[in-house]
Amino acid sequence: MLDICLLGTGGMMPLPYRWLTSMMVRYNGMSLLVDCGEGTQVALKEKGWSPKPIDVICFTHYHADHISGLPGMLLTMGNAERTEPLTLIGPKGLTRVVNALRVIAPELPFEIVYREITGPEESFSVGGLKIEAFRVNHNVLCYGYCVSIGRSGRFQLEKAQALGIDKKYWNRLQKGEIVDTETGRYTPDMVLGAPRRGLKVTYVTDTRPTEGIVTHAAGSDLFICEGMYGEPEKREKAKEYKHMTFYEAADLARKADVRELWLTHFSPSLVRAEEFMPQVRRIFPAAFAGKDGKTAELVFEEA
Repeated sequence: MLDICLLGTGGMMPLPYRWLTSMMVRYNGMSLLVDCGEGTQVALKEKGWSPKPIDVICFTHYHADHISGLPGMLLTMGNAERTEPLTLIGPKGLTRVVNALRVIAPELPFEIVYREITGPEESFSVGGLKIEAFRVNHNVLCYGYCVSIGRSGRFQLEKAQALGIDKKYWNRLQKGEIVDTETGRYTPDMVLGAPRRGLKVTYVTDTRPTEGIVTHAAGSDLFICEGMYGEPEKREKAKEYKHMTFYEAADLARKADVRELWLTHFSPSLVRAEEFMPQVRRIFPAAFAGKDGKTAELVFEEA
């Protein structure tokens, strides 16, 4: 199960009713944050979630509306007597940028582990989550992220019994372990069925539409995508500043065959995003205007 919360949906500047960009994923006792715009801590408080278990923060890029909340977040973690290392993932320059911001948060009781993305695509594994970063098309180096959980096939009791595998090894094989015994080696594929559908969330913001987004978002349970402008006449402005309109995001969702689309990263001039959704749903019916605090609980399908 994945808990998803869209903490902030604003772009460029925070508003009284809309914090800056941030999304949180909770899984199996750990938490992952994507972007940390100004107001992220307030948004967490309003949601009733805590920053204390945040294990990883991923950054799409280093414009202020995506990282300006980090120094305060680090200080809050330190004041809560955190001692566990914090992993930060982001484009090239991560260490330099964060160290510059830490001028106002210099003393921390925990280690920061920096993992800079060096190529067009890169994968990370943290606490059972697979994190895939992929380059998008903004006016600075910028990445989208897929966060997923794989799911192995069902345990095949008949196969285990036919192979004479002792019951004490079944649980380990079901968890994907290789078991060596005096009578031989047993591998998970000997007793597990075909892999089942897992869970996948794709998060993309500050970019023009690209085929890479379609490829990486394909089949996502939830696609959270920038929709900077709802007004159709602002398409040229979106092109100029390398952002997206609601309709371009919906077209990506349609092409990627995702289950649900949430729009985010709204322009400060966009007051009522919901007004544009009927036109958006003509392109992709399962589209929703994001709002601060919007939450989803993604669960495995029972086959």
